Amino acid sequence: MMHRHRLQVVLLSGRIGSGKTRLADSLVERHGARLVKTRELIVRAMPRVQERRQDLQRAGERLDRSSGGGWVADAFVGLMEEDGGSDLPTGLYVLDAVRIAGQIEAIRRVFGGSVVHHVHLTASPKTLETRYGGRSTRSDEGVSWQKAASNATERQVETLKDLADTVVNTDYCTADAVLVRATALLGLIPRSVDRLVDVLVGGQYGSEGKGNIVGHIAPEYELFVRVGGPNAGHQVYAEPQPEKYFHLPSGSERAPNARLLLGPGAVIYPPKLLAEISAHKISLDRLVIDERAMIIEDADRDIELRKLASMGSTIQGVGSASARKIMGRGGCEDPEVRLAKDVSELRPYIGSAQAVLDQAYCAGQPVLLEGTQGTGLSLHHGPYPHVTSRDTTVAGCLADAGIAPGRVRRVIAVFRTYPIRVGGPSGALEGGEIDHAEIARRSGIPEEELRSREVTTTTGRPRRFGEFDWVQLHRSCVLNTPTDIALTFIDYLSIRNRHAYRFEQLTEETLRFIEEVERVSGQPVSLISTKFDWRNVIDRRAW
Repeated sequence: MMHRHRLQVVLLSGRIGSGKTRLADSLVERHGARLVKTRELIVRAMPRVQERRQDLQRAGERLDRSSGGGWVADAFVGLMEEDGGSDLPTGLYVLDAVRIAGQIEAIRRVFGGSVVHHVHLTASPKTLETRYGGRSTRSDEGVSWQKAASNATERQVETLKDLADTVVNTDYCTADAVLVRATALLGLIPRSVDRLVDVLVGGQYGSEGKGNIVGHIAPEYELFVRVGGPNAGHQVYAEPQPEKYFHLPSGSERAPNARLLLGPGAVIYPPKLLAEISAHKISLDRLVIDERAMIIEDADRDIELRKLASMGSTIQGVGSASARKIMGRGGCEDPEVRLAKDVSELRPYIGSAQAVLDQAYCAGQPVLLEGTQGTGLSLHHGPYPHVTSRDTTVAGCLADAGIAPGRVRRVIAVFRTYPIRVGGPSGALEGGEIDHAEIARRSGIPEEELRSREVTTTTGRPRRFGEFDWVQLHRSCVLNTPTDIALTFIDYLSIRNRHAYRFEQLTEETLRFIEEVERVSGQPVSLISTKFDWRNVIDRRAW
């Protein structure tokens, strides 16, 4: 819903069946408009009138004759005062519909030209008659098209197009096209591209601590977007147990009023997603799943178990389902390709990612796109074949979400002090591999604690450690062009960093390490995670 801080009044005009009601309803649904029907104003002015079309037409004509059309403005202002009390009215009001020039002129006199926008809809007589025949409005019962159209006021409505700010011929426009043209007039479609989207991606092989960084910055956003699939699990600190996310964005509980969106490039295993929705108590009005997101079948998981277990895959079916989405375009795939819109349990959440994003852009709402896994696992840019099934860079995440690069404000690349890969044959750690005992010796953290902590969120497998890879840092920055670096697991450099709440409290060795990360990356280390706890991020951002 759009949050507006100034008053806008939309006047709709056009003959019966021209599309006014559809446009008015769309403005309510998409932009949170307050809909006012002329019928409502007539009843306010003449409470005893019957709500049948001909009775309402005659009542409106009597009011027009006695006031020159000014009664509409008076009744409209009275209704607004009831809405806002003593406060000045704000927001978007839609009046369906004005019928004579005097009504329009009176409303413009009251509110001023910059506030009032007049949209006139027109269509051919044949189209109008056909649409009228398909209507089921109670006030039209027993009234033929010829009788409704012969009313004197109705006959002259088409002349109002000469007074309108925009005229739309609905013979040749879909309802969505009419809405776009009308909202462009109102400025609800921004005439410039506001950079409202921040993107957060992993810079290494995943498990960089992205969830905890998202948990820290989450209260700053009104829409969270996530793509990818359940092969990546993100954790956010909470008591008594950490919050775990496999499909949902990691800010779901830290920003409980923000909307959540799973983009068209998401890959979904319905049983796991529905369990997650239940665990985090996500209401129907918060979550939208794009109808084109791909569904993982049990057969996909079985295929990966047979074919990919030997390379350290998480066996969640994401890659197999993604391949079927590509190969199933001919309609001959077995099992049949199912998208999110085809799953009955998901239907209450199904919608359009583009519509949700458009609403956010129009309302000026900050958006956080959360990437999954890490740049080093990119299908195209990682060490093939030890990679995942999608492009995990910023560009790949934007494409999967349906967000244009020109919308991006900040890019946060998350790196941990010692990168990890899943235990077993999951691929080399190119900076050199080290063991738990060596990190324990360097950091002062007990080895037993490291072993208990360092298991994957999705599969519970132990992780392997590598030395910080400076080449990988440079390559990841080239691929993602971050504006900010988030550095996590800083306590693995020294356990003393767990007690640092300000930048200068970090150890000298850590400060030198951060300085070199900034030098190699060319970007500031703006967020530093010292431990997995409530007060766990040193925030050095200038934004």
